[in-house]
Amino acid sequence: MTLVEEILSKKLGRDTYEGDTIEVDIDLAMTHDGSTPLATKAFKKITDRVWDREKIVIVFDHNIPANTVKAANMHKITREFVREQGIKYVYREGEGICHQVLIERGHVKPNMVIAGGDSHTCTHGALGAFATGFGATDMGYIFATGKTWIKVPKTIRVNIEGSNDRITSKDIVLRVCKEIGRRGAIYMAIEYGGEVVKRMGVEDRAVLCNMAVEMGAKVGIVEADERTYEYLRGRISNEELAYLMRNRISVDEREESYYKTVSIDITDMEEQVACPHYPDNVKPVSDVVGTPIDQVFIGSCTNGRLGDLRMAARYLKGKRVHRDVRLIVIPASKRVFEDALREGLIKIFLEAGAIICPPGCGPCLGAHQGVLGDGEVCLSTSNRNFKGRMGSTNAEIYLSSPVIAAKSAVKGYITNE
Repeated sequence: MTLVEEILSKKLGRDTYEGDTIEVDIDLAMTHDGSTPLATKAFKKITDRVWDREKIVIVFDHNIPANTVKAANMHKITREFVREQGIKYVYREGEGICHQVLIERGHVKPNMVIAGGDSHTCTHGALGAFATGFGATDMGYIFATGKTWIKVPKTIRVNIEGSNDRITSKDIVLRVCKEIGRRGAIYMAIEYGGEVVKRMGVEDRAVLCNMAVEMGAKVGIVEADERTYEYLRGRISNEELAYLMRNRISVDEREESYYKTVSIDITDMEEQVACPHYPDNVKPVSDVVGTPIDQVFIGSCTNGRLGDLRMAARYLKGKRVHRDVRLIVIPASKRVFEDALREGLIKIFLEAGAIICPPGCGPCLGAHQGVLGDGEVCLSTSNRNFKGRMGSTNAEIYLSSPVIAAKSAVKGYITNE
């Protein structure tokens, strides 16, 4: 069996395979300030009480602080739902991006089935969970019943091998996007493995799983192992951790189990950059060196974690952002912000001339805190570069790792030097 087949079979108490349509109990449901209002509208057509107030997490992260009357009213509807239902886990404005908060606060555990009102819910597969995004109507039904139906997806196995100190997890996932294509994994699971993935910590695995949806995938996932359990130590109880370790799910990695297998060796690979206007329009950085930029964004649910900020600060220390470039840095969560303050990273960013915004999604969705104007070019560490994603439809967005972003912010053009 593939990893997702193993997880869903264990959940059902019987074997299930790709193509099967199943009804499954949800272990955790999440919506944010952008998706909660529509989900609650659907929910109220079904019932007036959620199925389990302790298995729902609400996060304010998309338009924070509210930048328009519409956003403020969305927040109001969300707060009213929280009060009415007595939702136990609520993360207010400034606590961080939903995908980061759920992982770092111990909500996500191996073998769980997680439903999120956001397409990047697949991020949580970094801890060996079956996690996927749903639309508002589906989330309303899940809030009411705690159940949903799923067609068990086919799986693409992606093996990453080799060694290269210049290559980050973002470079790797961009290379995978190029290989599979933006429509190459529609309604499939992408199961990451290989020696490079085994060496990665949870933060880097989250980058891989986060962008699975950019290839059309329903799920991005990595098998839970010792690194997973070490990350969870202190975030969940010792008893629960011991239970998870006893019930570890492993896969045999036989090729016949998969729809197809993709193998990438990073040994001689260059850093990668996604060019406008699709995340699979990926080129080696040498092909785009010299491209002038107006803005650099370091943050998002893809690359706003502490390790990302460390990488950027390592290069920015003692340097200044180019006079023609705006550098926006947004930690993925309050905890990341606090750690970055303690380590002196925020001071480095400020002295370099960066703008620091409160933890949240920021300009990633084109709402505020860095919207692009006509003809402007942005180099972003986020996950999407569609036309109009960060503002004007006449703007251009390139995607890269935090390392390339930091170096380019200083030079005023895309570079890896």
